[in-house]
Amino acid sequence: MNQAPWIDLRSDTVTQPGAEMRAAMEHASVGDDVYGDDPTVNRLQDVTAEMFGYEAALFAPSGTQSNLIALLVHCARGDEYLVGQEAHTYKYEGGGAAVLGSIQPQPIANQADGSIALADIAAYIKPDDMHFARTRLLALENTIGGRVLGSAYMAAATSLARARGLATHLDGARICNAAVKQGISLREATAGFDTVSVCLSKGLGAPVGSVLCGPKALIEQGKRWRKMLGGGMRQAGIVAAAGLYALEHNIARLADDHANAARLSAGLAQIAQLKVATPQTNIFYIEVPPAAVDALRAALLRERIRATVGQYTRLVTHINVSAADVERILDVFTDFFKDWQHAS
Repeated sequence: MNQAPWIDLRSDTVTQPGAEMRAAMEHASVGDDVYGDDPTVNRLQDVTAEMFGYEAALFAPSGTQSNLIALLVHCARGDEYLVGQEAHTYKYEGGGAAVLGSIQPQPIANQADGSIALADIAAYIKPDDMHFARTRLLALENTIGGRVLGSAYMAAATSLARARGLATHLDGARICNAAVKQGISLREATAGFDTVSVCLSKGLGAPVGSVLCGPKALIEQGKRWRKMLGGGMRQAGIVAAAGLYALEHNIARLADDHANAARLSAGLAQIAQLKVATPQTNIFYIEVPPAAVDALRAALLRERIRATVGQYTRLVTHINVSAADVERILDVFTDFFKDWQHAS
């Protein structure tokens, strides 16, 4: 019996490389990247640096590691970085900066649009006093929870940081989504930041890897930290080739993921029992009645749909979720809540 293929809405980290990407990986030229002689890794680093407007770049196994490397090259023991309360570098990376770098995070409340108020950034910069950690860095994230921080805000925030003597880092795990949504270049999307971490394994569809871009001197320091953190890989060109393919073929098509998220959101908003946010990119949230959570989770699994279902459920579209899949998802949700309403 033929079963419908699984649809996975948990994250855009779940994507599967397609045939063309797998072919690029199969035929990649490789060397030993710890020695710096893997030609495909070197090309990935050069291409990424050029695309985003930086002097140099460093390939790392994960976005968590590339973000951590950035924090370690910007901050020393006893320094602090300013960061949003909802930011990945603060909330979802295991406290790595504090544990491994003795770097203190200074979390600040995010506004409803995902930004950090400029007045709050200024207020949390510590004076030059031995009682305080030394404020060294402002770290922002774009997109954050699927929300886009616009160019005007980013320019104002980085200008404020520079005026106060701070370095700037951008967790750009989904920076390509932000650029596509705004219709701006990748260089415009990262303007004003000393370093940016670009994830290849989310919407871009590569199986693994992130690239840290920045000034050559900082990237050279980053290589040492990458080695210490266990991120020095050998014949890494096999996975770097997937990243190159993603950068060359999968950026513009992110607009399809945004359109699918918009369609899915609009359809779910027709279900009276749900409260549905309007997505800006490929991520949005729905509020599910608590009494329906367990039954909805089971119903989705029966229909081969994976989602992290809770009272507040995040849904994520990506390269492996088609327009036809969206209609199938809507049918399942609609049928479930019709039956649930009658049963309750």
